[in-house]
Amino acid sequence: MAEDRIDLIRLEGDGTSVILRVTGEQERTGPLEADVLAGEFVVDTPFVRGALKTWISPEDLRQWQQALDSLDAGEDIAWREGERAPWLFIELDENDDRCHVTVKDHSMSQTTVTVTVPLADAWFDDAYRRLDLVWETWPMPED
Repeated sequence: MAEDRIDLIRLEGDGTSVILRVTGEQERTGPLEADVLAGEFVVDTPFVRGALKTWISPEDLRQWQQALDSLDAGEDIAWREGERAPWLFIELDENDDRCHVTVKDHSMSQTTVTVTVPLADAWFDDAYRRLDLVWETWPMPED
């Protein structure tokens, strides 16, 4: 089992960041439980700081790939909306190379935070590389 932490999502700049850090495999407590990865959303701004634990399934990773493809095509995205896990929304700002990132914890704290960060074209190559690195570090079976 890998001991490294990998930032699956890393949006940052101008003193603000939104990160989804994968911290490793979650131990299964029962024979029928699915393989998942443990992780946490970390939001850090000059005004607000917070962390929120989450789990990441193989299906979440596949959906993140699709969300990246849509975002790269210039579309706003909603990742994990409607799921029990925290939701992530990224809305592109039409006037410049920025995006509005919202993390919503609808189940536990019922807190939503939105921050604005730069989003350069080079970010996408790095985001795809991070996704590949998570799959390589913690291979999980297909659902």
